[in-house]
Amino acid sequence: MRKKSIYKSEEGKRIINHHYESYINTFKFDVEQVYVDTSYGKTHLLVAGPLDGKPLIIFQGGNCINPMTLSWFLPLIDKYRVYAPDTIGHPGYSDENRMSAKDNSFAQWIEELMNYFNIESSAFIGPSYGAGIILRLATFLPRKIDCSILVSPSGISLGSKTKMIKNILLPLILFNVTSSKKYLNKITGIMSDNSMKKIDKKIIGDVFKYVRLEQEMPKLTEKKELATYNSPTLIIAGKKDIFFPENRLNKTAKEIIPNLTGFKTYNMGHFPSEEHLIKINNKIIEFLKVNY
Repeated sequence: MRKKSIYKSEEGKRIINHHYESYINTFKFDVEQVYVDTSYGKTHLLVAGPLDGKPLIIFQGGNCINPMTLSWFLPLIDKYRVYAPDTIGHPGYSDENRMSAKDNSFAQWIEELMNYFNIESSAFIGPSYGAGIILRLATFLPRKIDCSILVSPSGISLGSKTKMIKNILLPLILFNVTSSKKYLNKITGIMSDNSMKKIDKKIIGDVFKYVRLEQEMPKLTEKKELATYNSPTLIIAGKKDIFFPENRLNKTAKEIIPNLTGFKTYNMGHFPSEEHLIKINNKIIEFLKVNY
């Protein structure tokens, strides 16, 4: 294994890659897998949707596999040409070196990917860590964003550290020591308000088991950083999100995002349920129709 590998073993890497391919096989549409060389490392992307569709770039959540969070937004693939990169340094097929989510690295990385596909500007969707990546782009290269949708977003405000330690970190330590499903069920139950799909729960457990997790959250964005960012922005947040709860996000987002055109709250955890995803996608489709 290379020194910088995010995986704890070659076997663990093989298991995560197997989950990745199996998830793609559940999709009922063609998916291209494309590799792009960037100055930050080789990047693997999933590309789908009509060739003449407007571009829509979707980032994965942190410490999970790209097809899992892409599966949240499948209704959009009928209309838009979707580009979903595996984040460098996270599980997937991109290079494994970590990138900083505190400087302009992600913005430059995105620009290089867009240049490869001849995309001048685009709509963006980012769940969780992916939203923090979009906010780095909004800070350094706002002209690249036609509009953005931030779902359960990082990069704005954090939930209670005490609750995260009690309900996520301690059970995670116990799960890694014991491999007991009791602790995995506790974590995934808190993350999803007890609505996580079996396939996702299994993958999350294997990520915990086999991957050295990215522990750095994206930088909390400051108002002055978004002074030149004026693209329409929709935030979708969960009341029961332990990481980025709606009540904390709402206040800060309204203070720092100049063109916050919508803030939609659902009674959900960090991971949306299937029922919430239907509502979320309807809201996103409506937003894109007006702003893109």
